[in-house]
Amino acid sequence: MKRLSLFFTAPRRVAVETAPIPAPAHRQVLVKTWLSAISPGTETLIYRGQFPPDMALDENIESLAGDFRYPFKYGYSLVGQVQAVGAEVDPAWQGRRVFAFHPHESHFVAAPDTLIPLPTDIAFEDAVFLPNLETAVNLVMDGRPMLGERVLVWGQGVVGLLTTALLARFPLEKLVTVDRLTARRELSQKLGAHLSLAPEDETLVQIFGPTGPDLSYELSGSPAALNQAIEQAGFAGRIVVGSWYGRKQATLNLGGRFHRARLRLISSQVSTIDPTLSGRWDKARRFKVVWQMLRLLKPSRLITHRIPFAEAAAAYQLYDEQPDDVIQTVLTYQSST
Repeated sequence: MKRLSLFFTAPRRVAVETAPIPAPAHRQVLVKTWLSAISPGTETLIYRGQFPPDMALDENIESLAGDFRYPFKYGYSLVGQVQAVGAEVDPAWQGRRVFAFHPHESHFVAAPDTLIPLPTDIAFEDAVFLPNLETAVNLVMDGRPMLGERVLVWGQGVVGLLTTALLARFPLEKLVTVDRLTARRELSQKLGAHLSLAPEDETLVQIFGPTGPDLSYELSGSPAALNQAIEQAGFAGRIVVGSWYGRKQATLNLGGRFHRARLRLISSQVSTIDPTLSGRWDKARRFKVVWQMLRLLKPSRLITHRIPFAEAAAAYQLYDEQPDDVIQTVLTYQSST
């Protein structure tokens, strides 16, 4: 048996390469992968080559050391089971189901403290949403929705849908979402949005009346949506920007309403916690919330495609060429039996 690893080799080119399965060192474990999830936003930009070439892959994840220079591995949502343990590792790790922020590959070795054991009541297909749901939790924390507020969410991809599902648990006056795809808008309302509209819908400006939304989220990945969010926001409104645009330039209209309406743009990124909260919150506490929300939301219902790892190129081609047909794709490595 060989280890299979996914490499990005050039714009719109990926390859699955083989190598011997590594043996764990004394303080490592060997993990066999069951599922990994493709990040629709980030990995589509990477697949298209729309990333800043001088930017680190991820400074906060050990397995993503290095930068965006071909060929490279990527991915950060993988679930599997410990298959072997090193001589100095607690034998209790043997057979444990784990989550890892790790690139797409069939086997890998890691230190146990870089792995997250899965609660026994959470299925692999729900656990693979942990990074995106953690992002959604962080977005809600950064936006700080209040009782009776009017909230507008731009973009209903996976992160947008999960954010909508979380916001729907708040006693908001209005929760409206925007997406260009009909299927996503319909799913958004099933998850709790009061209304979901296309970005070109002329009634959008009337939904919130002259005061506009109190809180907006830009999660579409489109810089144009950020300008729309600025035009729609209420006086002193908060706009949380969770999109990563890569090399796409965001030309903002800051000379008009943005200035006089005293709008606030808030950058949100899951690698860190808002410094005003970090005296009480750390990532461990945030993870407790994420596990709770995984149990409540059951995000595996957002999976639209399950593709064998050996056919991973087809998964990226699907996101690139037929984005209307896909919400979440997972790569499968073997059956769960």
